[in-house]
Amino acid sequence: MKRVIYKFIFCTIFGWKVVGKIDENIKKCVIIAVPHTSWWDFFLGIFSRAILKKEINFVAKKELFVFPFGYFFKWTGGTPLNRQQKENKVDTIAKIFDSKAVFRLAISPEGTRKKVTEWKTGFYYIALKANVPIIPVAFDYENKEVVYHKPFYPSKNIEEDLKILKSNFLNIKGKVPENSFF
Repeated sequence: MKRVIYKFIFCTIFGWKVVGKIDENIKKCVIIAVPHTSWWDFFLGIFSRAILKKEINFVAKKELFVFPFGYFFKWTGGTPLNRQQKENKVDTIAKIFDSKAVFRLAISPEGTRKKVTEWKTGFYYIALKANVPIIPVAFDYENKEVVYHKPFYPSKNIEEDLKILKSNFLNIKGKVPENSFF
């Protein structure tokens, strides 16, 4: 019933659609959401995952997980991350993958909602370390589509792999078009 309500709001009222899917057999992956130009992107993710009936997670600084917001962030799939520790964040997040039966980590390789010219590469190294595929997801505001692409398995050749991954986002415009990656 909840899926029907989400789909009615997202598709009928707001006029958006979800294109593609996440394979049933993929229980662990890194989902890269691009472009990330607005805080509205969080809600696109929430709606699209409900429509797909998939658990999709995120990590955020542990300071966000205090009362009263902590309940909301955990309910929406959040896992707290201690950013003050001297531990390597890639290793820390890879351990989270090991500790969970299902963990689909959504992350923005841009690292901010502002205009950037290069992606941060932590997502790539997390996928390698956790031995999971990367699923590119485009937030296409121009066409009102959240597009789930096919899983990509990193080859350890980051330069070539990033070219392939970035090709999924050519001409995709975010909510704030001038901040879109391409």
